[in-house]
Amino acid sequence: MKTTRIYILFLSFACAFTGTAQTKKKIDYFDLHAVRLLDSPFKHAQDLDKVYLLELNADRLLAPFLREAGLPQKAESYTNWENTGLDGHIGGHYLSALSLMYASTDDKEIGERLNYMLSELKRCQEANGNGYIGGVPDGKKIWEEIANGNIRAAGFSLNDKWVPLYNIHKTYAGLRDAYLYAGRQDAKEMLIKMSDWAIRLVENLSDTQMQDMLRSEHGGLNEVFADVAAITGDKKYLKLAHLFSHQFVLEPLLSHEDKLTGMHANTQIPKVLGFKRIADIEGNESWSDASRFFWETVVEHRSVCIGGNSVREHFHPTNDFSGMVKEIEGPETCNTYNMLRLSKMLYQTSLDKKYMDYYERALYNHILSTQNPETGGLVYFTQMRPGHYRVYSQPQTSMWCCVGSGIENHAKYGEMIYAHGVDELYVNLFIPSTLYWEDKKVEVTQNNSFPDQASTELSFNTERPTKFTLKIRYPSWVEANNVEVFINGKGIRINQTDDGYISIDRKWVMGDKVVIQMPMHIVVEQLPDQTNYYSILYGPLVLAAKTEKDDLAGLFADDSRGGHIAHGKKIPLRDMPIIVSDPDKISSCIQPVTGKPLTFTLSNLYSHKYPNEMELIPFFRLHESRYIIYWPQATTEDVAKLQERIMIEEKENERLDKITLDKITCGEQQPESDHFIQSDKSRTGFDEGVHWRDAQGWFGYQLKNVNNDAKYVFLKYLDLQEPSAFDILLNDSIIASVTLDGTGGEETFSQVIEIPSSLSDSDKLSIKIQAKDDRKTAKIVEIRLLSKK
Repeated sequence: MKTTRIYILFLSFACAFTGTAQTKKKIDYFDLHAVRLLDSPFKHAQDLDKVYLLELNADRLLAPFLREAGLPQKAESYTNWENTGLDGHIGGHYLSALSLMYASTDDKEIGERLNYMLSELKRCQEANGNGYIGGVPDGKKIWEEIANGNIRAAGFSLNDKWVPLYNIHKTYAGLRDAYLYAGRQDAKEMLIKMSDWAIRLVENLSDTQMQDMLRSEHGGLNEVFADVAAITGDKKYLKLAHLFSHQFVLEPLLSHEDKLTGMHANTQIPKVLGFKRIADIEGNESWSDASRFFWETVVEHRSVCIGGNSVREHFHPTNDFSGMVKEIEGPETCNTYNMLRLSKMLYQTSLDKKYMDYYERALYNHILSTQNPETGGLVYFTQMRPGHYRVYSQPQTSMWCCVGSGIENHAKYGEMIYAHGVDELYVNLFIPSTLYWEDKKVEVTQNNSFPDQASTELSFNTERPTKFTLKIRYPSWVEANNVEVFINGKGIRINQTDDGYISIDRKWVMGDKVVIQMPMHIVVEQLPDQTNYYSILYGPLVLAAKTEKDDLAGLFADDSRGGHIAHGKKIPLRDMPIIVSDPDKISSCIQPVTGKPLTFTLSNLYSHKYPNEMELIPFFRLHESRYIIYWPQATTEDVAKLQERIMIEEKENERLDKITLDKITCGEQQPESDHFIQSDKSRTGFDEGVHWRDAQGWFGYQLKNVNNDAKYVFLKYLDLQEPSAFDILLNDSIIASVTLDGTGGEETFSQVIEIPSSLSDSDKLSIKIQAKDDRKTAKIVEIRLLSKK
């Protein structure tokens, strides 16, 4: 029996404000200190993550904060995103990850690293003298501008800086987590002082100015300020949370309108976390319902089999998942990180099992799969394009957002395995672990070889006989009436209640054992837009096939701005194997491999390149290889037609890609940020299935002239709705002037401009699209550097 411990519980909204009608919780979560992982893929991932955290250099992460506070830096800042505009954002994530890892392991070295980070950040806060802590380059200037009402906001910039509000949100969240998970009182004091700074920052801004500012990505600042309100009991922070709630996103959700298509996905999800947190604190049913509607829209209509969403970081149309199949920038890890956080919130106030079913699927198939099991490297994009691959971070080169959320992901696997009511213990996930339930003086050990064996065993260690109801989730992937439960070796009749749990109400004594057997079966799942692409699942696991390991360019990322993207060759989709079968008979093409758990063969395949039978394994075990998750399907009669259609669709794109040296998708955050977007009086939009940018002033980027081979600039425009006139400048020299009368008549059209020989030798080319003659520019969709026409 474990000795009694004092736990720092994650703050409950129920204790926030006396007399306030908070949303009633249905269950409580156990603190991470109460749960310890046992040997399993999750324990392995946690151990690797701890190594990764300790490999990171705290002084390099702290460098931007010291610089902005006017203090001497102890080391040079990291490169990549950490010295090109998002300086300091990983430092905030690092605080959260250390706090979560410390709560999950009690590791002394992790605790010391956390203490060091906090002590240095406290020095920065004291040096700043106003409560602020941040690494935003030239932050003092832009915060002064904003406080004075000088706001220049765009989707991915604020006052000409790369999403500074998003950046400082990571610091706020890190301080919050250091207090709530690791019990650091100094973090609480620093968090409150920084929140007071935020109040002063915006106290003179009008509602219109606030909402204008919130057009710039700002993470989940409304959630953090709501947390500060709950921590302090002071409603001024709840008012601040409301001020930082973006009405442009909230209002359609309140009306159950899906306006998400084309929006940057992970800009929106954290806002909804804030809506839900505020709703729970103040009992706001409409905001809570809006959050639920958002979850259902994203999970049930915009997500793929692994639980992830978005193409090139943006929400695609619900009726067109073609981008998932064609693009090499599939679901982003940050999105799923935040969708799991939202699922956790919604489950607590509803006890609806669908949130746990999603949580389990996304945990195994996306989150767990995004860590390299040998190096601990983390994944940004998980491609659904058949035959492509993923890129892994390295501790000293890769400072992406998905590294920040990634180091948190693998530090908190104990958070949802169990939950409890007053007299109910919920077993939600079948992850080997021990739980100490302080209130009942009960230790529960869960042992299994899941998912290799579809069963789990619960052992009870009690100080005295203790009565409570054990509630075991009846997984959605088990067929009805197909679960068996044994108590101390004796089968029992299963009472599956309406809430989707198996309930066992008894007095538990020392040595009691419960065994749950949950047979899995093959399920074939169509792409949500009902096109003829299918994924294959066994129980909760997505199965995938390895293809080849050649040309995995950039498999382990360098520190370049695009290093998180798998830029190796794209295998033509026409070469991918096709399942030749009627859709309802695909499962008959899948057979288990004797003696190899969770290994299957998929037969009836047609391809001139691949065999007609391929091996399937759980996707989370497939690494450093090209792979297939979604399979095209056709009947025998339609195979040739399908290949011909794919070939026609790919032909022009393949030709253009072969001669492209650099490419920008205008209006999308990461491509623009990676090419150092600058603009004046410019805006972005989404029409006809594509993003665009135009300007009444100008906008520009830095392009990479690989090997100085650039000969042409390629521009793609959206069909014009109004006349436009603009110059195209390269390194400040006009290379073309365009005047359009607004009667193009095509959805998109393109233009190729020859680069003057005097400019072609430059390895970096600055391109500017500048409006003239009192007109706007065209809506520019894409810019490329080409080696030839």
